[in-house]
Amino acid sequence: MARRSKIVGGFDAAVADIPDGATIAFGGFALPGSPFNLIAALLRQGAKRLTCIGNTTGGAHKPRNPDIGMLVENGQVAKVICSFTAAPRASDQLPFTPFYERGEVDAEIVPQGTLAERLRAAGAGIPAFYTPTAVGTELAEGRETRIINSREVLLEYALPADVALLRAHQADEAGNLRFRRAQRNFGPLMATAAKLVIVEVEEPILPAGAIDPDDVHTPGIYVHRLVQIPPDGSWPSRKEATP
Repeated sequence: MARRSKIVGGFDAAVADIPDGATIAFGGFALPGSPFNLIAALLRQGAKRLTCIGNTTGGAHKPRNPDIGMLVENGQVAKVICSFTAAPRASDQLPFTPFYERGEVDAEIVPQGTLAERLRAAGAGIPAFYTPTAVGTELAEGRETRIINSREVLLEYALPADVALLRAHQADEAGNLRFRRAQRNFGPLMATAAKLVIVEVEEPILPAGAIDPDDVHTPGIYVHRLVQIPPDGSWPSRKEATP
């Protein structure tokens, strides 16, 4: 039986069926990890009431690449689950901030390691786990804790997603992925935690089996759609994407 191709002809086609109310995980911190082109397509597609999972909502620098903050500005987001909702410098303000302060979008702050583990737990079929991270802070107020091995720990739940939008350096037609630098922080975890995984790929997509199995970071069984990033007309430029 012939293998069904996972290659999609364009970014808009790749995200066309993402519904209103979806929970979407976005890979990367910034260059070169974020799926800028898929985010831009989602902005054009216009799905509403989204829950967005990511390390942060985007950057304060200009010019901006497409990010979660743009989805917020476009009225598409109901809630953000992330590790950083504010800029690292007091002199900067993330575009997300005024929307949150006006109560137009909700936010759940999750410590970075806990965010990664919640995603990993979802992919591994683990419904919840305990961690000492955030015990004694505002993030633990009103939540279940236990004493395990003489240490107080906080209950955290797995964080599954309906969709993961990722960026990979290489892929083959079967969907096997190789990530590069910041692409690998949440990429493999989000791929296992999501029902639908859509990946934009920097290098030309290779024939199935062309990537050595020892070099595969995410097996193709987790990947559903691949989109080749064109050499121009995409975010970021090739020069930016390969520092």
